[in-house]
Amino acid sequence: MPLSPSSAWATIVRTLTILAGCLTGPAMAATLLVGPGMPYKLPSAAAAVAHDGDHIKIGAGSYSDCAVWKANNLTIEGAGPDATMISGRPCAGKALFIAQGNAITIRNLALTNAHVADFNGAGIRAEGGDLTVEHVRFADDEDGILAGVLPGKKIVVRDSEFIGDGTCEGGGGCAHGIYVGHIGLLRVEHSRFLRTRSGHHIKSRSLRTEVIGCDMADGTDGTSSFAVDVPNGGAVVVRDNHIQKGPRSENHQAAIMVGEEGASQPTPEIIVEHNTFRVDGGYESYLLNNRTPTGAVLTGNTLQGNAQALLGNGHIK
Repeated sequence: MPLSPSSAWATIVRTLTILAGCLTGPAMAATLLVGPGMPYKLPSAAAAVAHDGDHIKIGAGSYSDCAVWKANNLTIEGAGPDATMISGRPCAGKALFIAQGNAITIRNLALTNAHVADFNGAGIRAEGGDLTVEHVRFADDEDGILAGVLPGKKIVVRDSEFIGDGTCEGGGGCAHGIYVGHIGLLRVEHSRFLRTRSGHHIKSRSLRTEVIGCDMADGTDGTSSFAVDVPNGGAVVVRDNHIQKGPRSENHQAAIMVGEEGASQPTPEIIVEHNTFRVDGGYESYLLNNRTPTGAVLTGNTLQGNAQALLGNGHIK
Protein backbone atom coordinates (compact mmCIF):
# COMPACT_ATOMS: atom_id res chain seq x y z
CA MET A 1 0.00 0.00 0.00
CA PRO A 2 1.49 3.43 -0.91
CA LEU A 3 2.47 5.69 1.96
CA SER A 4 0.31 8.72 2.62
CA PRO A 5 2.04 12.08 1.98
CA SER A 6 2.41 12.72 5.72
CA SER A 7 3.84 9.25 6.37
CA ALA A 8 6.21 9.58 3.43
CA TRP A 9 7.43 12.94 4.71
CA ALA A 10 7.96 11.51 8.21
CA THR A 11 10.00 8.64 6.73
CA ILE A 12 12.16 11.07 4.75
CA VAL A 13 12.82 13.19 7.83
CA ARG A 14 13.81 10.14 9.87
CA THR A 15 16.04 8.79 7.06
CA LEU A 16 17.86 12.11 6.66
CA THR A 17 18.39 12.27 10.42
CA ILE A 18 19.93 8.78 10.46
CA LEU A 19 22.13 9.51 7.43
CA ALA A 20 23.39 12.68 9.07
CA GLY A 21 24.26 10.69 12.15
CA CYS A 22 26.21 8.16 10.07
CA LEU A 23 28.30 10.98 8.61
CA THR A 24 28.93 12.93 11.79
CA GLY A 25 28.88 10.36 14.61
CA PRO A 26 26.11 8.93 16.81
CA ALA A 27 22.58 9.44 15.50
CA MET A 28 21.17 12.85 16.34
CA ALA A 29 17.90 13.15 18.22
CA ALA A 30 14.95 14.18 16.09
CA THR A 31 12.15 16.64 16.74
CA LEU A 32 8.78 15.06 15.95
CA LEU A 33 5.99 17.55 15.25
CA VAL A 34 2.41 16.55 16.08
CA GLY A 35 -0.78 18.30 15.04
CA PRO A 36 -2.86 19.38 12.06
CA GLY A 37 -0.63 19.84 9.04
CA MET A 38 2.33 18.27 10.86
CA PRO A 39 4.11 15.00 9.96
CA TYR A 40 2.28 13.21 12.81
CA LYS A 41 -1.41 13.88 13.29
CA LEU A 42 -1.68 12.25 16.73
CA PRO A 43 0.67 11.71 19.68
CA SER A 44 0.33 7.93 19.25
CA ALA A 45 1.77 8.19 15.73
CA ALA A 46 4.86 9.96 17.06
CA ALA A 47 5.18 7.49 19.94
CA ALA A 48 5.22 4.58 17.47
CA VAL A 49 8.39 5.86 15.77
CA ALA A 50 10.15 7.80 18.56
CA HIS A 51 13.76 6.90 19.28
CA ASP A 52 15.93 7.55 22.33
CA GLY A 53 16.50 11.26 22.89
CA ASP A 54 13.75 12.53 20.59
CA HIS A 55 11.79 15.70 21.30
CA ILE A 56 8.05 15.45 20.62
CA LYS A 57 6.24 18.76 20.21
CA ILE A 58 2.44 18.57 20.25
CA GLY A 59 0.62 21.56 18.78
CA ALA A 60 -2.40 23.30 20.24
CA GLY A 61 -5.68 21.43 20.00
CA SER A 62 -7.73 18.61 21.50
CA TYR A 63 -6.61 15.07 20.71
CA SER A 64 -8.80 12.04 21.31
CA ASP A 65 -5.87 9.67 21.65
CA CYS A 66 -3.55 7.76 23.94
CA ALA A 67 0.12 6.84 23.55
CA VAL A 68 2.71 4.37 24.83
CA TRP A 69 6.17 5.97 25.06
CA LYS A 70 8.80 3.20 24.88
CA ALA A 71 11.97 5.14 24.03
CA ASN A 72 14.34 6.61 26.63
CA ASN A 73 15.28 10.23 27.30
CA LEU A 74 12.22 11.62 25.57
CA THR A 75 10.86 15.14 26.01
CA ILE A 76 7.14 15.31 25.25
CA GLU A 77 5.61 18.76 25.39
CA GLY A 78 2.54 20.63 24.28
CA ALA A 79 1.83 24.25 23.54
CA GLY A 80 0.51 24.67 27.09
CA PRO A 81 -1.97 23.01 29.49
CA ASP A 82 -4.70 25.39 28.34
CA ALA A 83 -3.90 24.80 24.67
CA THR A 84 -3.09 21.10 24.25
CA MET A 85 -5.54 18.55 25.66
CA ILE A 86 -5.32 14.76 25.45
CA SER A 87 -8.41 12.71 26.31
CA GLY A 88 -10.14 9.59 25.12
CA ARG A 89 -9.94 5.86 25.75
CA PRO A 90 -6.77 4.98 27.73
CA CYS A 91 -4.22 2.66 26.12
CA ALA A 92 -4.19 -0.97 27.33
CA GLY A 93 -6.95 -0.17 29.81
CA LYS A 94 -4.40 1.88 31.81
CA ALA A 95 -3.66 5.48 30.89
CA LEU A 96 -3.71 8.25 28.32
CA PHE A 97 0.10 8.27 28.38
CA ILE A 98 2.05 5.16 29.41
CA ALA A 99 5.69 6.03 30.09
CA GLN A 100 7.67 2.82 29.61
CA GLY A 101 11.04 4.37 28.78
CA ASN A 102 13.59 5.77 31.21
CA ALA A 103 14.18 9.47 31.88
CA ILE A 104 11.02 10.78 30.19
CA THR A 105 9.89 14.39 30.65
CA ILE A 106 6.26 15.35 29.99
CA ARG A 107 5.27 19.02 30.12
CA ASN A 108 2.73 21.65 29.04
CA LEU A 109 -0.27 19.37 28.49
CA ALA A 110 -3.74 18.68 29.85
CA LEU A 111 -4.58 15.00 30.36
CA THR A 112 -8.26 14.62 31.14
CA ASN A 113 -11.10 12.14 31.67
CA ALA A 114 -9.07 8.94 31.97
CA HIS A 115 -11.56 6.23 32.98
CA VAL A 116 -11.25 2.45 32.72
CA ALA A 117 -13.22 -0.61 33.79
CA ASP A 118 -10.97 -1.14 36.85
CA PHE A 119 -11.56 2.45 38.04
CA ASN A 120 -7.83 3.29 38.01
CA GLY A 121 -7.48 5.02 34.66
CA ALA A 122 -4.57 7.45 34.79
CA GLY A 123 -3.48 10.55 32.98
CA ILE A 124 0.06 9.13 33.14
CA ARG A 125 1.03 5.58 34.04
CA ALA A 126 4.73 5.27 34.91
CA GLU A 127 6.08 1.83 34.05
CA GLY A 128 9.71 2.50 33.17
CA GLY A 129 12.36 4.56 34.88
CA ASP A 130 12.69 8.12 36.09
CA LEU A 131 9.83 10.46 35.14
CA THR A 132 9.55 14.25 35.27
CA VAL A 133 6.17 15.97 34.92
CA GLU A 134 6.03 19.77 34.56
CA HIS A 135 3.14 22.15 33.91
CA VAL A 136 0.61 19.38 33.29
CA ARG A 137 -3.08 19.66 34.21
CA PHE A 138 -4.84 16.44 35.22
CA ALA A 139 -8.61 16.90 35.36
CA ASP A 140 -11.38 14.39 36.08
CA ASP A 141 -9.10 11.38 35.78
CA GLU A 142 -9.37 8.45 38.14
CA ASP A 143 -5.65 8.65 38.94
CA GLY A 144 -3.73 11.68 37.82
CA ILE A 145 -0.38 9.87 37.95
CA LEU A 146 -0.10 6.17 38.79
CA ALA A 147 3.10 4.17 39.24
CA GLY A 148 3.70 0.63 40.42
CA VAL A 149 6.89 -0.93 41.75
CA LEU A 150 9.96 0.79 40.27
CA PRO A 151 12.82 0.18 42.73
CA GLY A 152 15.33 3.01 42.92
CA LYS A 153 13.51 5.19 40.39
CA LYS A 154 12.29 8.73 40.96
CA ILE A 155 9.21 10.67 39.94
CA VAL A 156 9.33 14.46 40.12
CA VAL A 157 6.21 16.59 39.62
CA ARG A 158 6.47 20.37 39.31
CA ASP A 159 4.01 23.21 38.77
CA SER A 160 1.11 20.92 37.87
CA GLU A 161 -2.60 20.76 38.67
CA PHE A 162 -4.79 17.85 39.78
CA ILE A 163 -8.45 18.87 39.61
CA GLY A 164 -11.34 16.54 40.46
CA ASP A 165 -9.27 13.34 40.27
CA GLY A 166 -9.77 10.23 42.43
CA THR A 167 -12.47 7.67 43.10
CA CYS A 168 -13.24 4.80 45.43
CA GLU A 169 -15.73 3.08 43.15
CA GLY A 170 -15.48 -0.53 42.11
CA GLY A 171 -14.56 -2.11 45.46
CA GLY A 172 -10.94 -2.81 44.48
CA GLY A 173 -9.28 0.12 46.23
CA CYS A 174 -9.19 3.83 45.55
CA ALA A 175 -7.64 6.06 42.92
CA HIS A 176 -5.88 9.30 43.85
CA GLY A 177 -4.39 12.51 42.54
CA ILE A 178 -0.97 10.86 42.61
CA TYR A 179 -0.39 7.24 43.63
CA VAL A 180 3.07 5.68 43.51
CA GLY A 181 4.14 2.24 44.66
CA HIS A 182 7.58 1.19 45.89
CA ILE A 183 9.95 3.60 44.14
CA GLY A 184 13.04 5.47 45.31
CA LEU A 185 11.77 9.05 45.44
CA LEU A 186 8.54 10.95 44.92
CA ARG A 187 8.98 14.73 44.95
CA VAL A 188 6.00 17.01 44.31
CA GLU A 189 6.74 20.74 44.07
CA HIS A 190 4.55 23.82 43.71
CA SER A 191 1.51 21.92 42.47
CA ARG A 192 -2.20 22.28 43.14
CA PHE A 193 -4.70 19.61 44.19
CA LEU A 194 -8.38 20.57 44.26
CA ARG A 195 -11.65 18.69 44.84
CA THR A 196 -10.13 15.20 44.94
CA ARG A 197 -12.87 12.59 45.10
CA SER A 198 -12.77 10.05 47.98
CA GLY A 199 -9.12 9.10 47.52
CA HIS A 200 -6.03 10.98 48.70
CA HIS A 201 -4.44 13.96 47.03
CA ILE A 202 -1.11 12.08 47.22
CA LYS A 203 -0.48 8.46 48.20
CA SER A 204 3.12 7.26 48.26
CA ARG A 205 4.88 4.01 49.10
CA SER A 206 8.19 5.53 48.05
CA LEU A 207 11.35 5.17 50.15
CA ARG A 208 11.35 8.97 50.29
CA THR A 209 8.39 11.32 49.84
CA GLU A 210 8.80 15.09 49.55
CA VAL A 211 5.86 17.49 49.16
CA ILE A 212 7.03 21.07 48.90
CA GLY A 213 5.11 24.30 48.33
CA CYS A 214 1.82 22.77 47.20
CA ASP A 215 -1.83 23.83 47.62
CA MET A 216 -4.16 20.96 48.58
CA ALA A 217 -7.80 21.79 49.12
CA ASP A 218 -11.20 20.11 49.20
CA GLY A 219 -13.01 23.39 48.74
CA THR A 220 -16.69 23.18 49.63
CA ASP A 221 -17.49 19.97 47.75
CA GLY A 222 -14.31 17.87 47.57
CA THR A 223 -14.48 14.53 49.40
CA SER A 224 -10.82 13.57 49.74
CA SER A 225 -9.44 11.36 52.50
CA PHE A 226 -5.83 12.37 53.38
CA ALA A 227 -3.82 15.12 51.75
CA VAL A 228 -0.66 12.98 51.98
CA ASP A 229 -0.80 9.25 52.79
CA VAL A 230 2.47 7.36 53.33
CA PRO A 231 1.14 3.95 54.42
CA ASN A 232 4.42 2.00 54.67
CA GLY A 233 6.67 4.64 56.18
CA GLY A 234 9.82 5.89 54.50
CA ALA A 235 11.48 9.29 54.81
CA VAL A 236 8.88 12.07 54.70
CA VAL A 237 9.32 15.81 54.22
CA VAL A 238 6.17 17.99 53.97
CA ARG A 239 7.12 21.66 53.86
CA ASP A 240 5.59 25.06 52.93
CA ASN A 241 2.20 23.71 51.87
CA HIS A 242 -1.34 25.07 52.23
CA ILE A 243 -3.74 22.25 53.18
CA GLN A 244 -7.50 22.58 53.63
CA LYS A 245 -9.96 19.87 54.66
CA GLY A 246 -13.51 20.72 53.71
CA PRO A 247 -16.93 19.94 55.16
CA ARG A 248 -17.39 16.90 52.87
CA SER A 249 -14.06 15.21 53.53
CA GLU A 250 -14.59 11.46 53.88
CA ASN A 251 -11.80 11.03 56.45
CA HIS A 252 -11.54 13.38 59.40
CA GLN A 253 -8.47 11.82 61.05
CA ALA A 254 -5.63 13.86 59.61
CA ALA A 255 -4.16 15.76 56.70
CA ILE A 256 -0.96 13.67 56.70
CA MET A 257 -0.97 9.99 57.64
CA VAL A 258 2.27 8.01 58.01
CA GLY A 259 2.46 4.26 58.70
CA GLU A 260 -1.20 3.30 58.78
CA GLU A 261 -0.27 -0.06 57.22
CA GLY A 262 2.86 -0.45 59.36
CA ALA A 263 6.39 0.93 58.96
CA SER A 264 7.59 -1.85 56.68
CA GLN A 265 10.42 0.23 55.19
CA PRO A 266 13.12 2.40 56.82
CA THR A 267 11.78 5.69 58.16
CA PRO A 268 14.82 7.82 59.01
CA GLU A 269 12.91 11.11 59.35
CA ILE A 270 9.47 12.66 59.33
CA ILE A 271 9.66 16.44 58.95
CA VAL A 272 6.52 18.57 58.78
CA GLU A 273 7.32 22.27 58.76
CA HIS A 274 5.98 25.69 57.78
CA ASN A 275 2.65 24.38 56.53
CA THR A 276 -0.74 26.04 56.92
CA PHE A 277 -3.54 23.60 57.78
CA ARG A 278 -7.18 24.64 57.93
CA VAL A 279 -10.21 22.52 58.82
CA ASP A 280 -13.57 23.77 57.58
CA GLY A 281 -16.37 21.70 59.02
CA GLY A 282 -17.81 20.56 62.32
CA TYR A 283 -14.98 18.19 63.20
CA GLU A 284 -11.38 18.25 64.42
CA SER A 285 -8.49 16.87 62.40
CA TYR A 286 -4.74 16.55 62.96
CA LEU A 287 -2.07 17.95 60.71
CA LEU A 288 -0.11 14.70 61.23
CA ASN A 289 -1.07 11.24 62.46
CA ASN A 290 2.19 9.32 62.86
CA ARG A 291 1.92 5.60 63.50
CA THR A 292 5.61 4.76 63.04
CA PRO A 293 8.30 4.39 65.75
CA THR A 294 10.16 7.35 64.23
CA GLY A 295 9.56 10.58 66.09
CA ALA A 296 8.15 13.24 63.80
CA VAL A 297 9.38 16.84 64.05
CA LEU A 298 6.79 19.59 63.51
CA THR A 299 8.13 23.13 63.17
CA GLY A 300 6.48 26.47 62.42
CA ASN A 301 3.11 25.19 61.23
CA THR A 302 -0.02 27.35 61.28
CA LEU A 303 -3.30 25.76 62.39
CA GLN A 304 -6.69 27.26 61.53
CA GLY A 305 -10.31 26.36 62.17
CA ASN A 306 -10.64 23.04 63.98
CA ALA A 307 -7.10 21.90 63.17
CA GLN A 308 -4.87 20.16 65.69
CA ALA A 309 -1.14 19.51 65.36
CA LEU A 310 0.00 15.96 66.15
CA LEU A 311 -1.38 12.56 66.96
CA GLY A 312 1.18 9.86 67.63
CA ASN A 313 4.94 9.79 67.99
CA GLY A 314 6.83 13.10 67.71
CA HIS A 315 7.24 16.58 69.08
CA ILE A 316 6.35 20.15 68.18
CA LYS A 317 8.95 22.90 68.06
